[in-house]
Amino acid sequence: MSRINEFLNEAGLFFLATVDGGQPKLRPLGLHFEMDGKVLFGVGDQKDVYKQMLAEPKVEIAAAKPDGHWLRYTGKAVFETDPKYSEKALELSPGLRDIYNETTGNRLAVFSLTEAEAYDIAVMGKGEKLI
Repeated sequence: MSRINEFLNEAGLFFLATVDGGQPKLRPLGLHFEMDGKVLFGVGDQKDVYKQMLAEPKVEIAAAKPDGHWLRYTGKAVFETDPKYSEKALELSPGLRDIYNETTGNRLAVFSLTEAEAYDIAVMGKGEKLI
C-alpha cells in the first residue's frame, strides 16, 4: 500500500472512474492517505460519485507522474464507517471542514479498495504489479 500512496503523492492529482447507468464517469481527486494498511480516499456523501459507488462499487483510479510512469489501481470501493478515517482526512485537508460539517449537513465518505490490483506502468514498458 505504501508504494501506491507514494505514487499518488508524487502524482499529486489523480482520477477516479465510476459507472453511472452504463456510462463511465471520470473526475479528478487529490485526497488520499495511508492508514491501517489501506490507501484511503474521500468523496462527499451528497455527490453523484458517492451514489455511483454505492450502486456499482467497481472503480478505477489512474494517476501519472512527471517521469511518464502511470498508475492503474482497480478494485471495489468499500466505505469505512469508523469516524477515525474521516477525522484523519479532515486533519490532512483542513479546508474541507468548511464543506463537511454539521452546519452544511455534508459528510465526507472515506473509502478504500478491496479485491484490488495496482500496476505501475512505464509509458513504453510493461507494468509492474504493486498488489
